Amino acid sequence: MDKPAVFLDRDGTLNVEKEYLHRWQDWEWIPGAIDAIRRLNEAGFLVIVTTNQSGIARGYYTEADVLELHRQVDADLARHGGHIDAYYYCPHHPQYGPLRDCDCRKPEPGMLLRAAEEHDIDLTRSYIIGDKAADIEAGLAVGATPILVLTGYGEQARADVPPATLVVRDVGRAVEWILG
Repeated sequence: MDKPAVFLDRDGTLNVEKEYLHRWQDWEWIPGAIDAIRRLNEAGFLVIVTTNQSGIARGYYTEADVLELHRQVDADLARHGGHIDAYYYCPHHPQYGPLRDCDCRKPEPGMLLRAAEEHDIDLTRSYIIGDKAADIEAGLAVGATPILVLTGYGEQARADVPPATLVVRDVGRAVEWILG
């Protein structure tokens, strides 16, 4: 494994947090997120989105809805010269749906481990950026460097992450720090 990656949470990190977002017309980029992704692409990082999507298990929307939203995100990014290399999402929830115990729902590290295997990623040279303690915990579990953003639920999560966790205003600032 030799490639570094930046794992990005989706809701509250890349786009404005909206409960159970699954339609493109409701998507709103967090300012600076598109540029941050493009800068990571240019620097040679793989850009991987890892997102819990419990709305699927709850019956609010389907996996096809999530895939269509990601297709629209890709199209918009392409218009701005950026791209996401892969998306991983957990459709499960511990209280809803047929599978209530999985290894992919963050803070479990399953999505990151699967991405590492499928994309030859060196997790110890990688980062995870998110707005919840679950993102930070998943990153720590695999040896990636976690960064908490204060967008989305980040301000509330700040008290729940280890004291050594880097905390920044938004994904743009996180990428500035990564690229140093």
